[in-house]
Amino acid sequence: MTEYEHILVKRDGDTVTITMNRAARRNSLSGEHLAELLQAFKEAGDSDATGIVLAGDGPVFSAGHDFGDVADRDLSGVRDLLQLCTELMRTIESVPQVVLARVHGLATAAGCQLVASCDLAIAAESAGFALPGGKGGWFCHTPAVPVARSIGRKRLMEMALTGDVVDANTAEWWGLVNAVVPDGDLDDAVTELLGRATRGSPASRALGKRTLYAQLDRPEAEAYTLAVEVMASASQLPAAKEGMAAFLEKRRPEWPE
Repeated sequence: MTEYEHILVKRDGDTVTITMNRAARRNSLSGEHLAELLQAFKEAGDSDATGIVLAGDGPVFSAGHDFGDVADRDLSGVRDLLQLCTELMRTIESVPQVVLARVHGLATAAGCQLVASCDLAIAAESAGFALPGGKGGWFCHTPAVPVARSIGRKRLMEMALTGDVVDANTAEWWGLVNAVVPDGDLDDAVTELLGRATRGSPASRALGKRTLYAQLDRPEAEAYTLAVEVMASASQLPAAKEGMAAFLEKRRPEWPE
C-alpha cells in the first residue's frame, strides 16, 4: 500500500477508510493533499473492497482549499489546482464502491464539496457546513457544483451568497447528509449505513451507481432512455440472473465474482 504524508489509509474487512490527516491545517486541501486523496481513491477503487469511508482527523472535517497554496499560484497554477480537485470529486463518483463521508466539525468550501460528492454522508451533531466564499473575496464556484445537485437552487443560493454555516440538522433536512447522530454514535452509524448500502452483488451495485450519476443531470426523457438500455442489458448479467434465480428458488444468492 502506498505511503502518504497527508492522509491515512486503513483497510478493515471490506471497507477502506481514507482519513485526512492535516489537523494542524484544519485538513485544508493543498495540491499535495488533493493528489494523495486522488491516488488513495484510485487505489481503493481498483481493490476488491465494497465500501470507502472518507473521514478527517482533528477538530474539523475539512476547511477547504489551502489558501497558503492558492495564494502562491498564478492563474495557470490555480486552474491546475481546481482541475485536480475536480478530478478527485469525479473519481469519488466513479469508483465502483459505495463512498460514505464521516463528517464531524466543520466542512467548508471544498470540504463541503467533498461531502456533497460522496454517495452517502453521516454527520455528527457537531458538524457544520458552509460555502463561505460569498462573504469573502473568492466565491465558492466549484464547491457549489455538487452542493447544488444535493440541496437545490434556493438553498444553494442561501449557502453560497450568505456564506453562513448550516448546522447538521438543517443539512439533513436539506439533503446534504443522510443522517445526523450524536458525536459518540458517529462510527456506529457509519458502519450501519455502509453495511446496508453494500449488500448484494458488488458488480450490480457498481453498474447501478455509475448509471445513477449518468442520468441525474439529464432531461427526464434522456434519463429514461439511458436507464432502460442499461437496466435491460444488466438483466442478462450473471449477478441479475443469480439474484432472480435465488428469489424464485427461495434461497440466499451466491454472488458471482
